[in-house]
Amino acid sequence: MSINKYQLAGVIEAPIISEKSTFVAEDNNQFVFKVKKSASKKQVKNAVELMFSVEVDSVHVLNVKGKIKRAGKTLGKRSDWKKAYVKLKPGHDIEFSAA
Repeated sequence: MSINKYQLAGVIEAPIISEKSTFVAEDNNQFVFKVKKSASKKQVKNAVELMFSVEVDSVHVLNVKGKIKRAGKTLGKRSDWKKAYVKLKPGHDIEFSAA
């Protein structure tokens, strides 16, 4: 592995627990994570396999654009971030309550 375990541990920032991610987890055995903006698919795959001891089938990443918000006269913008959909191989599962 070309990247060390400490760098891989920093790739995944947080799991995303929402209604949509729950449906995807139940139907397709996929889990959704917020990841670093500079993370590649291979880094996300290696990080999930290392942290949760599962086998990853595929990874889909997408960039989420920050919304423009207004507070009075001032306009501001939320930060852009990256989301990863990780599909696990059959027979593998991630329990966030136990992890």
